[in-house]
Order: sequence, then structure tokens, then C-alpha cells
Amino acid sequence: MASRKKSSTAPSSDEPREGARAIWKGSISFGLVNIPVSLKAATRREELKFRLLRAKDLSPVNYKRVAQVDGREVPWDEIVKGYEYQKNKFVVLKDDDFKRVDIEATQTIDIMDFVPLDEINPIYFMRPYYLEPLRGGGSAYALLRDVLSQTGKTGIAKVVIKTRQHLAAIKANGQALVLELMHFADELVSSSTIHMGKAKTPSKREIDMARTLVSQMTEKWDPKRYNDDYASALMKLIDRKIESGGKELPEKVTAPKAASNVVDLVALLQKSLDDSGSGQKATGKKRRKAA
Repeated sequence: MASRKKSSTAPSSDEPREGARAIWKGSISFGLVNIPVSLKAATRREELKFRLLRAKDLSPVNYKRVAQVDGREVPWDEIVKGYEYQKNKFVVLKDDDFKRVDIEATQTIDIMDFVPLDEINPIYFMRPYYLEPLRGGGSAYALLRDVLSQTGKTGIAKVVIKTRQHLAAIKANGQALVLELMHFADELVSSSTIHMGKAKTPSKREIDMARTLVSQMTEKWDPKRYNDDYASALMKLIDRKIESGGKELPEKVTAPKAASNVVDLVALLQKSLDDSGSGQKATGKKRRKAA
């Protein structure tokens, strides 16, 4: 039976395509400068989608909107939006209520400040989009791009997309400008909530060995080196099950053993250094043969 796997280059419905429709049109504004732009997706992700089925006959299971109080299904025209301000106490918001708090200038990316990009903790960044210059905006677009690139700065802005206001950073990215949505400060959970556990201060020997290991494993950045191994393996398993008529596969998966709580860090570092060194020698031989 032919494989059902989608081509890795085929975009899913939410992926950017050449000439794809802009999801937002407006302008970048700072000072008296106004640059007409459109917003297009800069990322794509192909998710494996699964349906819930009844086991005995593989009939798809549908979701129903059921009222909690009596278990009855509720049609769409009887559903309203409510905010729970206390346990089981709600205030209903209608479409007109949302319109009353609509934010003005929804078609403008208002740059409030320019800040050094390296001062921003990467945890604030969330999702990138390409900014495409519209007619008449090419020169101002190129000017902003080049200035951001040369100064190492980013424009911090607010923008409304659909019904939500976002914090965003405008960055130079090669020949393009990228708008990356950001988290507001109050959306981030403090790292102080993480339990770090007890740890002794690393010795100079451990630090030196770790630095050497990092140096040996350092490579030039190449994003094509990294793939979603889990999705690929899962798709291969799905293809095999299709070819076998949906039968159970004979192989058993052995769960990895849990790590011991007692770790000889120096021994692990030494073994990692030895393994990394062997790998580098093998890679070097391959490169020399290829040359």
C-alpha cells in the first residue's frame, strides 16, 4: 500500500506559501515615518492529527456542547461568552461589549522605543512574522532595516491583530524585516518558582572539563542539522501499520532505565570528552576522504 506520509516540503493549511495571503495589512509608525506593510507567517509546522475513535468499530467520536447542569446539548445560537469572576458566578459579555473596549489604531504597528536586541531575554520572544513592504514603502522599509541591522537594535511596538493587542519586536533579518510577537512581562512565570535542588559548587577541574567538552562539540550554526526525529519515527510506524492492514507490530519498545541519583560528574565528563574526541577524529577522516 502506498505511503500516506505528506511530503516534508508540502505546506499544511496554516503554513506560509509563496504569494500567500497576508494575515494583516497596515503600517509601521515611528516619529513621523510611516511604512505601509503586510504581515505574513514566517514559520510552519506540520502536526500529525489524530481522531478519537470507538475501539470496537473505529467509528469517529464527535464532541458535543453539553450544559453542565442538566447534560443537555446546547445549540450554537444559545451560547454566550461569560467571565467567571467568582466560583460558579459569571458575567455575560456580548459582541457590543467587546467593541466598546476595541483599541484604536488597529492597523498601525506603533514603535514606542528602540532598544539593544542583546538586552532582551529570549524568553520574551514568541512567534515571528515577515513584514512585506507595500507599494510606496520600499525605501523607508530598507532604511529601517539597514539602521536596525547596523545598530544592533530592535523596535519595541504594540500591534493589534484581530481582537488582541500584542507586544512585538521589529528586527532586521537579512533583507527582510521581521515582527516577532512577544510576551508581556506579567505573562512570564518567575524562575524563582523552580526548585533547583541541592548542588555543590563545581570544582575548577569540572569547569575546565566542561569548557573543553563544549569547545569540542561547537559547530557552525546550521539549522538543517536538526530534524523532528519523533515525528519522523511516528510517521514511519503509521506507514508500517497501514501496510500491515492495521495489525499490531511485533517489536516491543523497551523503556530506558531511570538515571541513578548518584552521579560521578568527573567520570561522565571524561567519557563525554573521549566520545566527542573520537567523533571528531572520525568526522575529520571522512572530510579528508571527501577532499
